[in-house]
Amino acid sequence: MIFKRKKSKEQEAPVEPTETDASATESKGGPYDIKDVEDTNEYLDFGSILIKPVSGLKVRMDVEESNKRVIAVSLEIAESRVQLMAFSSSKSESLWPGIRDKIKSDITAQNGEIFKRDGEHGEELLAKVPQQLPDGRAGHVALRFVGIDGPRWFLRAVIGGNAISNEEAAATVDGILREVVVNRGDKPLPPAELLPLSVPSNAQTRPVQEEAQPEIKRPERGPEITQIG
Repeated sequence: MIFKRKKSKEQEAPVEPTETDASATESKGGPYDIKDVEDTNEYLDFGSILIKPVSGLKVRMDVEESNKRVIAVSLEIAESRVQLMAFSSSKSESLWPGIRDKIKSDITAQNGEIFKRDGEHGEELLAKVPQQLPDGRAGHVALRFVGIDGPRWFLRAVIGGNAISNEEAAATVDGILREVVVNRGDKPLPPAELLPLSVPSNAQTRPVQEEAQPEIKRPERGPEITQIG
């Protein structure tokens, strides 16, 4: 497992999208709340988001250029990318319906295409977002948006790359997503407040395979998968 930074840009992911209310975590596993996990020593602890390392996983932290605030944890595996953002939420109301509507309107305004999909955690969105390719030609980036409600938190995952069209890569990404742990904390927060992230203190010392020693650097660039909504 290698931890590194990548350039801040979306990358093309050719796909033919397929055809689905956010619900709390169900029988297939997580994401989990920190209070439901007995031992997190093996996890990389980014503060509000904890990631369970697997072979071949690359991790970086994304920063908002305007104020240098760390806003997301991004993962790369199986030629796929996953951007994770955690928010506070209320006990009684899901953030996902409103966020879904905002994503739909933003992508439509960009002349993109949006599709609904019935996923493991409820209704997901698949999108084709117009983008200029490195060679100057017009292209698109394909993204999958997943919203997951937990106890007083909401986790948003934006997935791109091979996992959009390849079943094996999608299964790998979904497996990693199920192992995510969210630490909401006890501090009173308004709904939709971004939960704080930090560089793991155990990044350089955890006992993992020699060829997979973590090398997490402090964030320097913005997100590879652009925020939408």
